[in-house]
Amino acid sequence: MTVPGLMIAAPSSGAGKTTLTLGLLRALAQDGLAVQPFKNGPDYIDPAFHRAATGRASFNLDSWAMTGGLVDSLAAQAAGADLALAEASMGLFDGVAGAGALGHGASADVARRLGWPVVLVLDASGQAQSAAATALGFARIDPQVRVAGVVFNKVASARHERLLRDGMARVGLPVLGALPRRADLALPERHLGLVQALEHPDLAGALDRLADFVRGHVDLAALVALAEAVPMANGRAAAPPALPPPPAQRLAVAHDAAFSFLYPHLLQGWQAAGAQILPFSPLADEAPAGEADMVWLPGGYPELHAGRIAAATRFLAGLRHHAQTRPVHGECGGYMVLGQGLVDKAGARHAMAGLLGLETSHAQRRLHLGYRAARLLAPVGALAASTALRGHEFHYCTILAQDDAPLAEVSDATGAAVAETGSRRGRVTGSFFHLIAGSGDVA
Repeated sequence: MTVPGLMIAAPSSGAGKTTLTLGLLRALAQDGLAVQPFKNGPDYIDPAFHRAATGRASFNLDSWAMTGGLVDSLAAQAAGADLALAEASMGLFDGVAGAGALGHGASADVARRLGWPVVLVLDASGQAQSAAATALGFARIDPQVRVAGVVFNKVASARHERLLRDGMARVGLPVLGALPRRADLALPERHLGLVQALEHPDLAGALDRLADFVRGHVDLAALVALAEAVPMANGRAAAPPALPPPPAQRLAVAHDAAFSFLYPHLLQGWQAAGAQILPFSPLADEAPAGEADMVWLPGGYPELHAGRIAAATRFLAGLRHHAQTRPVHGECGGYMVLGQGLVDKAGARHAMAGLLGLETSHAQRRLHLGYRAARLLAPVGALAASTALRGHEFHYCTILAQDDAPLAEVSDATGAAVAETGSRRGRVTGSFFHLIAGSGDVA
């Protein structure tokens, strides 16, 4: 596969990567290019915006949770496209202390493996020629990661732009664009990042405005010309992708504004392995399909819809009926819904499915964040006990009660044990663990 690729990265979070990426994706799609989007690291929200901008599913690439074989196979989703465009996470070289199957979770790991040049987004607030020193440091720190050019963001004036360009000329890095301050183009946010794409009141209009903004201040032709067509895997022998097998043959998967956090590569991989995905909406009070072998409740924002979920009698009755004879699993938000009750941000308690002893609260907020390695202590559908998995945890809820048997042994990226083990009761299992991949280094 020799589709040219680029990575949009920055020295830190908040520099403007998403603004530039979405504007580029939309503008290039408007120009008739088939652009395959990617997102580095654990992230459900940005890829949904990528898909809206391009009409193509965006795939996550993660150097801690994924094997090299899985990264390669997902990058091959760009086959047939004109350009692969990846949005980095955090700072380009930011990762965790412990390496995973491929690296430390840094976007630089993926750029290095796939040979994609980097376009560095620099927040120019409060500086001028000094920005060149930052860009030069990023260009030199790792000779295997090529910084091909920069785009400035939050440029205050024409004079400010001239000073920025003068500094960059001294270090010999191309300036591909300069985006002025535009607070009116910011997408709405909540505590886990952007408000979900499916909740945006005028997503198409917002993406078109971002495309116009980027088109007016970035040299699109020069940026696209920097993309490099690197033969897939740089001559490496093909490696197995290390995806976990489907947890069931016929899998009922909840999907709506409350249950949307399930990685596309998992669904695609399970379908390729012969599984049938049966979507349903708890918020529409739909019960899982009666013919399903298993029900899977992904994460999302159930705390924002707790009243509607508690009142969804057909959904809850169908879920309880299924659990009498067949497995049910919940991830993070789905796990909360399987519990006894959920206390929302205002302190109101809402009765949930009651299939596990879990009681959670969003009135007492505490951040739980990081990569997780898990080894199952009991089956999750067709995933056998002792199966080793890679994933992450990201939520703000507090556990008030959890009196069931633990589901897994869980550790963080350094190997330290994590208290959030998930729980199991009969055929019902749940955990705050978001599944990304199997563990390729464990038999």
